Amino acid sequence: MLRTMLSIDQVAMNRGEGSARRGRVGRLRWMTMFLLAGIVLAGMPLPAAAEEERALSLTIYNRDLGLVRDMRSLEVVTGTGWVDFRDVPARIDPTSVHFKAIDGSPLVVLEQNYRYDLVSSEKILERYLDSDVKVILEEGRLYEGQLLSASGKHLVLGGVDPGEGVTILTREKVTDIQFPALPEGLITRPTLAWLLSAERGGARDVEVSYLTGGFDWHAEYVALVNEEDTGMHFSGWVSIDNHSGATYPNADLQLVAGDINRVAPVQRLAKGRGAALGEMMMAQAPGFEEEAFFEYHLYTLGRRTTLRDRETKQLALFDPATCDVEKRYESNPRRDGAKVRVVLETTNSRELGLGMPLPQGTVRVYKRDRREKLQFLGEDRIDHTPRDEKLRIFIGKAFDLVVERTELASRKVGPRDREIDVEIEVRNRKEDAAATVLIQEDLYGFWKVLNANMSYEQKSSSRIEFTVTVAAGETATVTYTVRFTR
Repeated sequence: MLRTMLSIDQVAMNRGEGSARRGRVGRLRWMTMFLLAGIVLAGMPLPAAAEEERALSLTIYNRDLGLVRDMRSLEVVTGTGWVDFRDVPARIDPTSVHFKAIDGSPLVVLEQNYRYDLVSSEKILERYLDSDVKVILEEGRLYEGQLLSASGKHLVLGGVDPGEGVTILTREKVTDIQFPALPEGLITRPTLAWLLSAERGGARDVEVSYLTGGFDWHAEYVALVNEEDTGMHFSGWVSIDNHSGATYPNADLQLVAGDINRVAPVQRLAKGRGAALGEMMMAQAPGFEEEAFFEYHLYTLGRRTTLRDRETKQLALFDPATCDVEKRYESNPRRDGAKVRVVLETTNSRELGLGMPLPQGTVRVYKRDRREKLQFLGEDRIDHTPRDEKLRIFIGKAFDLVVERTELASRKVGPRDREIDVEIEVRNRKEDAAATVLIQEDLYGFWKVLNANMSYEQKSSSRIEFTVTVAAGETATVTYTVRFTR
């Protein structure tokens, strides 16, 4: 005999009574979850580790990687015995675990098991196949029998009543499933289980270090340019994403900037949202202390902080600084056409107001208008910038500057040589400000400039640069002839 219960969706689609029923069902389901939690806790063995004292230290790298150092006091037995080490992240690399007793007496790990079969309603149902369960529907009716199937949208029970064969229950009508105990092997959180050999039992202080995925951090910068475009107020934040599967309370925090080598490529996590401008610009106290470490840079937070799972935390990187800056106009006609790029340039030095090695990140630039309202100018991504190196921020394209490049003539002057006459016109449509534009010309192969109407600087084997100053409303013209040899 088959019994098929109606789907709860068919009932819940009706208004009025349907809404009340949905509320009642919701409460029953929460009660079910609470009861299941009680079963789980009741079926759990008592932990073998005393974890009352815990000191955490965390180092986060740029690419989906974190190093956790966890100091705890464990309760161990003299001789050989098992100890559970809980509160490890779901994305731990168990092969990277380093165990050390810090109280001087020998304590050796003979065997390690990483247990990650976490409890869930689906796994409990799977473990109770062919076992007796109690199922309660939303109207309060109780069914008892052997669980034959729990896949899909139905539960299949056998031997409910004498003389009856199989009963099929729609899972959405079920409000409660009762189990006598938590199935063996399921745990509530990832756990490292160690077989320890100890010469001395009792409370033992240990340091456990391991690598875990699920971490990422990146820098965010805000620059506020002054009225004359000669200086800027510069502040930096770091955004830390924790998707490791664990929370790290009251931890020492360090960040490593640099490109470390990994044996296998690791997928990079999506970045979190940046902080609001107002929050960034309100930073007053120093955040991190920077130091050179091996071939990288290490940033240490001067206080403890808590990193919760599935959270993006933002922290001030350094004291806001005021530094000198130069606004530059640059044009590469072959690359950019008629557009002129606007770049803010400074040197990351103490003399100019900066001086801390800057991790790679996004710089957002603002300026106040004549009404003192803040306006967004543009943003750029900078690479890791060491101390005393150039810091260049590409803002956008100039509206009132136009560059037009024309090849006036091309002629063959020998079996392997060709000469080209080039004219570059720079037009300044500003009403009251002169502009100095750096013209970049890329020349490939073997070349030689035969003549030019103004001086230029050879920057490399394939580039020359002209610096052209144009008065407001005026036009300036660069002409030169270049010979190419094949």
